Amino acid sequence: MNREQVTADDACAVWEADRLRAERGTLYAARLAHLLDHMRKAGVAAMLLIDPNDIFYATGARNMQVFAMRTPARYLLILLDGPVILYEYVGCEHLAAGLSTIDEIRPAEGLTTLSSGNRLGAASTRLAAEVASLVRAHDPAIDRIAVDRLPFPAIDALRGEGLSLSMADEVLLRARAIKLPIELPYIREAMRRVETGVRRLEEHAEPDRTEAETWAEFHYELMAKEGQYTTTRLFQSGPNTFPYFQECDARVLQKGDLLCLDTDAVGYQGYCVDFSRTFLCGDGRASDDQRLLYARAREQLEWNADLLRPGMEFRELAEKAWTIPQEHLESRYYCIGHGLGMAGEWPNIPHHDGSGSYPLSGHIEPGMVICLESYIGWSKSSEGVKLEDQFLILDDRVERMSTYRFDERLGGA
Repeated sequence: MNREQVTADDACAVWEADRLRAERGTLYAARLAHLLDHMRKAGVAAMLLIDPNDIFYATGARNMQVFAMRTPARYLLILLDGPVILYEYVGCEHLAAGLSTIDEIRPAEGLTTLSSGNRLGAASTRLAAEVASLVRAHDPAIDRIAVDRLPFPAIDALRGEGLSLSMADEVLLRARAIKLPIELPYIREAMRRVETGVRRLEEHAEPDRTEAETWAEFHYELMAKEGQYTTTRLFQSGPNTFPYFQECDARVLQKGDLLCLDTDAVGYQGYCVDFSRTFLCGDGRASDDQRLLYARAREQLEWNADLLRPGMEFRELAEKAWTIPQEHLESRYYCIGHGLGMAGEWPNIPHHDGSGSYPLSGHIEPGMVICLESYIGWSKSSEGVKLEDQFLILDDRVERMSTYRFDERLGGA
């Protein structure tokens, strides 16, 4: 690619980012309308959300996402055909000002022993009384409210106000599983930016650097491209590639190591990007075992990708999925694939073990983003290969969203 082409591509990327940034309000409004439609279909008249991803999906209001995942610091009340009220972390009310998706912003109660000043019971009681008053003022007939991850004292307090509770996940998962057309450019932009991070990591994956130092290159690029965070630290080398799910640490990369990366990145505008690649460290040749593991992982990925189509039942995909050789069966990835959005989404598609009924009903629907997983490893060489790609299900076809290259030295042409 020549210099002029690179310059043109960069200019195009800047223009696209500016356009998407200008249209965020329309995106947030469309998502809220989509969620309200699912509430209406499910017969849910009121919803109280505390998960920061749920709040961001519903309104576009974002604040200290990682902190808010572990600390119930802010929450959102949605009333069907009524107001949407954000209870924001005290002192941060200005952050959501101007969002058309929010009708009112109030200060949030601290819902932990620490944040409530050791008055968790009183804070929960005040929250429940206020929410119950708002719900009944909107519609006295409402006696049930859907919630996600509220702390137990708040749940008890809401029940004490005479409200029955249901799981908001039943509405949220179904709504978020189907992406709206307006979401797709943001997801593609998130993918483009995360792929630049993977490229940076691969370029810096050199012998004598630690796993953590190398993984930090990916994290740097993610942050520089307006990403949010990574949900895991799944970058492993050499013997750390078997079994899977070992997070990166201080191990020093060696020439000839297999290097496994799973992006698990919450990227641009909160959309998750999830694909995996395995590289060979250094400038040497791959071993026969490495090439065999890689060939099998690639075959599994491509076989299952060829099966994927709109309208396919989850059970059919599992029944027809690539047959994992016995020597890799015990260490296989736990599912065939999963949905994706602002995090792992509906569905998680389990393997079919051939006995009994398949546990997951439903089918692959247009608008879903599905990630297909492949991990092939063994104790013989204490190595494994992780590959994964992200797919968008359209009305009449499947689009492979992740197009990052495979390592040719391992057989990835």
